[in-house]
Amino acid sequence: MEQCACVERELDKVLQKFLTYGQHCEQSLEELLHYIGQLRAELASAALQGAPLSATLSLVMSQCCRKIKDTVQKLASDHKDIHSSVSRVGKAIDRNFDSEICGVVSDAVWDSREKQQQILQMAIVEHLYQQGMLGVAEELCQESTLNVDLDFKQPFLELNRIVEALHEQDLRPALEWAVSHRQRLLELNSSLEFKLHRLHFIRLLASGPEKQLEALSYARHFQPFARLHQREIQVMMGSLVYLRLGLEKSPYCHLLDNSHWAEICETFTRDACSLLGLSVESPLSVSFASGCVALPVLMNIKAVIEQRQCTGVWSHKDELPIEIELGMKCWYHSVFACPILRQQTSDSNPPIKLICGHVISRDALNKLINGGKLKCPYCPMEQNPADGKRIIF
Repeated sequence: MEQCACVERELDKVLQKFLTYGQHCEQSLEELLHYIGQLRAELASAALQGAPLSATLSLVMSQCCRKIKDTVQKLASDHKDIHSSVSRVGKAIDRNFDSEICGVVSDAVWDSREKQQQILQMAIVEHLYQQGMLGVAEELCQESTLNVDLDFKQPFLELNRIVEALHEQDLRPALEWAVSHRQRLLELNSSLEFKLHRLHFIRLLASGPEKQLEALSYARHFQPFARLHQREIQVMMGSLVYLRLGLEKSPYCHLLDNSHWAEICETFTRDACSLLGLSVESPLSVSFASGCVALPVLMNIKAVIEQRQCTGVWSHKDELPIEIELGMKCWYHSVFACPILRQQTSDSNPPIKLICGHVISRDALNKLINGGKLKCPYCPMEQNPADGKRIIF
């Protein structure tokens, strides 16, 4: 972000100079036009009187020509100075950003260029579907000749339809979806259906005393959720006492807060994506955000590797040379790094639990075998390498 801020500061300087130059240019030209207008009036007056051009007018005309020339030169010089400021912006971009960022990652990461392009196109299409930009996604599929299965698109189409209805404060599609997936939502410990019923009940309360009977009748929907949401149900029932006086001026005015609609949209998106096996944020947006954090570090590592001429250090296509902290938001599963080789375990090099309880990678185990025996690197216990058991986190 520091690089962006540096370029932004240079841009601000250029914009300020443009503004100052425009104001100065307009003022200088107006003064010059006013001066020329006065001189023209004097010349016209002298011509009407039939008098020859006096030495004074001749001197004034010479001064006027000199003033015009000086003003034009000054404006041209200021304009040239702006050009140099604009060029400094380009230099700031070159200085703060590496144009060859593709060299950070080895081409061996991708099976082929065609595979790389297909993965990128699919990530963009999935992002567009998830953001509700269905028309743009379809156009991209046609132009890139990318064949997207209808089964892949259907969950996104349904989610976007329901989310759009929630934005318009229409609960019916979301309630129908929640009821049809009730059992699976309960398995996820989701309170989505209850929150939808609660929001519909609050809408009835907001309509005034004339909806009181309908609200009481709708309260029967809370029966399956009484054990888990007893306190919230009691609050809603208690609000009925103030219905005739107006909930806006009652202790239950928080029920009418519009933030409940934003909350229900987030809850539905999160639970529906979890139910359908989708991520709440698209893989493209997560990758982009992670790349913004990791790229500067990787570029520094690449520069050090090239400087010390040790290109073989970074040879694994599924592992980075150092650990990069992306924050808790990007934690999706547990990982294990071998304490001996300092490498992250993988399917081809899984973690192995020794009899003594210590865990190392399989590659480390093979390197520690001596004479058919293995001595734990953390305790003096000798054991048979075949007794080690693979661990799955």
